[in-house]
Amino acid sequence: MPVKTFTLRERPDLEEDFERLADEGWPRFLRQKDQLGLGAHWPSLFTTFADFQIAVVDALGPVVAIGHTVPLVWDGAPETLPESIAEILGRATDDRARDRRPNTLAALAAIVSPRHRGKGLGTLLLREMQALAAAHRLESLIAPVRPTLKASYPLTPMDRYVRWTTSDGAPFDPWMRTHWRLSAEILRVAPRALVIAGTIAQWEDWTDMRFPDSGPYVVPGALQPVVIDRERDEGRYEDPNVWMRHTVT
Repeated sequence: MPVKTFTLRERPDLEEDFERLADEGWPRFLRQKDQLGLGAHWPSLFTTFADFQIAVVDALGPVVAIGHTVPLVWDGAPETLPESIAEILGRATDDRARDRRPNTLAALAAIVSPRHRGKGLGTLLLREMQALAAAHRLESLIAPVRPTLKASYPLTPMDRYVRWTTSDGAPFDPWMRTHWRLSAEILRVAPRALVIAGTIAQWEDWTDMRFPDSGPYVVPGALQPVVIDRERDEGRYEDPNVWMRHTVT
């Protein structure tokens, strides 16, 4: 499909479309307050870091895919990667405040409109992120990948899931496989990229489920079980991601 790509700096009028696609693309519970502090820095994506937010627009006008990224300093060691999405933004903000020259572009999210999936837009988004990194003379593109098929296997630990492969040696997960086909390598698991906590009533509203007893529950869209504690009136979910790295040329 014919598309054009813009940064949010080039098209500030598209800001509402970023929010719209996030609502369409993420489970509702993931749109709630992150306990690790993502909300404190998220608004800066639309101001300070507007040059690094990507919108893909089809020929008829609607935004069909978005990508959130920020530049930061990273020494290349897997063990020094940020532990969460909030830490990615926090480090990028701190690097900018201290006038440290970034060498890495970190992805935060890549979302394709549900109505336009299966058209290669995920690959296009990743290529646009690589191009953005190259344009800013950054050495690597790193991404905390949220595997799209993991929600079908919520009882399998992520560190096992990432080792599953197809017959040709490619990653089993289709979104990880898209990265892999662009020469990305798996670095390590990020077990708590986001942490969502709320009352049981809130979780029942977010998921259209009922939680009559304490314990772990399989919830649609969750990559591992949500843990319910009725005595504390709390549900808690930790969203695991997988760090992958692209070389920028």
